[in-house]
Amino acid sequence: MDFTNRNTLWASVLAETLVRVGVTEVVICPGSRSTPLTIALASHPRMTAIPILDERSGAFWALGAARRSHRPVAVVCTSGTAGANFFPAVIEARESGVPLLLLTADRPPELRDCAAGQAIDQLKLFGIYPVWQAELALPEPRLDLLAYLRQTLAQAAQRAIAAPGPVHLNVPLRDPLPPLPEPAVADALAQLQANWHDQEFFGHLQPVRRPITFSRLPWQEFWQGARQTERGLIVAGPAQPADPAAYCAAVGRLARSLGWPVLAEGLSPLRNFGALNQHLVAHYDLMLRNPHQREQLRPTMVLRLGGLPISKTLRLWLMETDAPQWVLDPGDRNLDPLHGRTRSIQGAIELWETPEPDLPPSDYLQTWLAGDQAMEVTVKQALAEQPQRLESKIAWLLPQTLPDRTPIFICNSMPVRDVEYFWGINNREIQPFFNRGANGIDGSLSTAIGLAQHHQPAVMLTGDLALLHDTNGFLARRHFQGSLTILLINNNGGGIFEMLPVSQFEPPFEEFFATPQSVNFASLCESYGIEYRQITQWQQFCDSLSQLPAQGIRVLEFLCDRKRDAQWRQSFFRQLAV
Repeated sequence: MDFTNRNTLWASVLAETLVRVGVTEVVICPGSRSTPLTIALASHPRMTAIPILDERSGAFWALGAARRSHRPVAVVCTSGTAGANFFPAVIEARESGVPLLLLTADRPPELRDCAAGQAIDQLKLFGIYPVWQAELALPEPRLDLLAYLRQTLAQAAQRAIAAPGPVHLNVPLRDPLPPLPEPAVADALAQLQANWHDQEFFGHLQPVRRPITFSRLPWQEFWQGARQTERGLIVAGPAQPADPAAYCAAVGRLARSLGWPVLAEGLSPLRNFGALNQHLVAHYDLMLRNPHQREQLRPTMVLRLGGLPISKTLRLWLMETDAPQWVLDPGDRNLDPLHGRTRSIQGAIELWETPEPDLPPSDYLQTWLAGDQAMEVTVKQALAEQPQRLESKIAWLLPQTLPDRTPIFICNSMPVRDVEYFWGINNREIQPFFNRGANGIDGSLSTAIGLAQHHQPAVMLTGDLALLHDTNGFLARRHFQGSLTILLINNNGGGIFEMLPVSQFEPPFEEFFATPQSVNFASLCESYGIEYRQITQWQQFCDSLSQLPAQGIRVLEFLCDRKRDAQWRQSFFRQLAV
């Protein structure tokens, strides 16, 4: 690197430091004020840089990439409102614990609050959502300040992965922004050249890692009570572990040791590693709709793994039972929206040392497992021979159809709920991904593309509104290296609202809640150069998803009738309640 001025030197130290601490992916959104950062990051031989026009899309792409790698991913933008478009992804990253490093270029202090243009107050731009935030010093060609920059960046990366969550660094820069010679600092830059390859400057840096901890005292207290409980229950919520097999094996060991059933959320790999856990229950939501089973299955103690499952039926039932709950999670967040008798154990389930089982299966466990098996038969009878294009059948068919170990990004609203209701236990080792931190639909496509980048062939399950909310994500198509099949459930509107009481009020329901858009997705895909196909038969559905392409993005549109689908679900749920 030819360090022609203080900005290029500063940005080059920034790029080298990030690579040394393991931040090797960056999304760069175009702009002038960020020029030194863009040039340094895009030209670093060990940095993978992706240019994305839309800052909101770019931040969600980085979010998806960080979900895949479980390492911090950087995202860069210029000054002004550009950074404000990061905000939805920042919120999701904080709420779901995804490491992001946000670098917002800024005007120097003398050009703020004076109508200089493209200058807003960027300090603490994202409020309380970053796990850490700071403004860097203005670039100066001094070794002590470059050492400060190096250490601050290393700390930022460590904080992003320790919490984990988003870290915001505001980066003020004076002109000249391009790599133009700056004669006034030429002598100082010449003196600093010798330090660039000096291992004393960068040699101590190591890739950042999330600290591994376990709270042993609460674990011991839990275990003492658990061994005396015959009606204990493990509730496993949404999970995106770095090693799904290790996570599922650890949960299986714990379940066997306790002799407890495991209610496994659909947005968890547990249902897809069935051979590792014989205590799994997938259809608890459907079972608990029956008043007799709700009473029969009451627990006296609950261990929750992470956040609660999506099922509102389960949440209301847990409130009714009022059993004492323990929550095991690596973080320190409050994961108890029910405000019950809850205690926390901080740690990862993979670190939990469990003794060998010494108890025969309890009647309580057998009741849960028998009920789940019976419900699996009921679901199969309702869906297997269903000829209509019913969106609930998609969630039932996918675990039977997708290739082994397929990553699948599941969008919010109805897709995650149908997965919760109908996704059965299997041994396909499928890994679900999702944005359930803030539970929004924004950035879904960009997250899925970022997730699939440099990854094995992936699938995205989405409704039409979630896809339309982020079609700018398609702009990054030519930089995409991977395979993503988008399974588009097009019911011309927000299907989830059909399941709510507001659907009975027309007007304003159709126009202001369902919000049908009537978009021709074939034409939309053509305009972006995206492969498109419409699915009209169930056999065609299975054939299209049983083998995934090795490269590119394709959209498979599946037309549904949201009112008919909502009526089918409601009718099915009523039958279960009898």
